[in-house]
Amino acid sequence: MAISASMVKELRELTGAGMMDCKKALEETGGDIQKAIDVLRTKGLADLAKKAGRATNEGLVAAWVNAQGRVGAMVEVNCETDFVARNAEFQTFVSAVAEQVAVDAPDGIREGASALLAQQWKRNPSLTVEQALGELVSKLGENMGVGRFTRYEIIDDGVIGHYIHGLGRIGVMVEIAGATNADATVVELARDVAMHIAAAQPICVDRQAVPAETVAHETSIYKAQAEQSGKPEAIQDKMAVGRLEKFYKEVCLLEQAFVKDPDKTVDQLVAEASKRSGKTLKVLRFDRFVLGGSSEAGTDCAC
Repeated sequence: MAISASMVKELRELTGAGMMDCKKALEETGGDIQKAIDVLRTKGLADLAKKAGRATNEGLVAAWVNAQGRVGAMVEVNCETDFVARNAEFQTFVSAVAEQVAVDAPDGIREGASALLAQQWKRNPSLTVEQALGELVSKLGENMGVGRFTRYEIIDDGVIGHYIHGLGRIGVMVEIAGATNADATVVELARDVAMHIAAAQPICVDRQAVPAETVAHETSIYKAQAEQSGKPEAIQDKMAVGRLEKFYKEVCLLEQAFVKDPDKTVDQLVAEASKRSGKTLKVLRFDRFVLGGSSEAGTDCAC
């Protein structure tokens, strides 16, 4: 029988499942609403919708990079409790989502997971990603969702490095240009820089990448602070410039003191690695995810 829009709407209202999933369930059951509900429940989609209002403040950040170090992805998948976040099945699912993003390149990076959820699930092609998530929700009994993801793909010479800290509570992905992962020096550099970013929280690769409005805002504050000193205007200007320089050193990756050796900056670390490898290495971009928070992204041209 023909499946009408009103039938799809009714099933959606009863289950909260997606429109296409409702339509497919109705087609599969010849338009029988109750049987369609059972189909959706079997696939976990009805359970997913039923639990959708519950807060997901826990979860994991995971990353996956291919053997060549040229394609990678990082994802955050959320759940309700730390208990489930430590569950081996949940952790396997999150790692698989990271691989899926890297390999299949869905749209919606950082902004939404709808395109990802509609993709065929690589671990079980009979399901979509959303259906696989629904099955896990049904099995583990908690609301879950893909919070965000980012994907890197290198065209020229370069290496993707990543670092996951604190049982998946902080994740970093970084791109180093100038050499391939056949060079152990650049692989080590990518790892060290990723670890540094996790700890030091830079907002941009370098000062040229700091937005003009951020610089203007900080400068206005530093000038106002200097005015309160009562010193001559020329001295006030120098004070403001000095404080802006300190700001750059705090937020720009290359100007930060390297966490494993504070006697050198990250820029000096990169220069030393370049000398050892015989190639000009450069940090192009990074993403830093903190579980339950906003991402911090840095490139050589924008933050």
